[in-house]
Amino acid sequence: MTDFGHDGGVTSARLIGAVAGSAISLVYLLPKHRREAAVRFLTGLACGLIFGGPTGLWGAGQLGLEGRLSPAEIMLAGATLASFTAWWGLGMLVRLTGRAGDKVGG
Repeated sequence: MTDFGHDGGVTSARLIGAVAGSAISLVYLLPKHRREAAVRFLTGLACGLIFGGPTGLWGAGQLGLEGRLSPAEIMLAGATLASFTAWWGLGMLVRLTGRAGDKVGG
């Protein structure tokens, strides 16, 4: 198992991955308002920081890359994926509930 101690490189990779995941998500689902953008960005950042390690280990395990990637690379990929997924999922949830609210209220 990879050790994710308090190595500065791993922590930096976690933060960079979380921000990158949120930024990449802008390409796929643009926010309609500043508030939506802020909430989704902070959610993506938090999820990337919190779930980056487990997501990276899971992804490396699924692809059979555990021995080929450094801890920082695993953390970067995991944080990016976790952040991207949270941002995209929250954006879709906002859009779907908005559409459902329009149908019920209209």
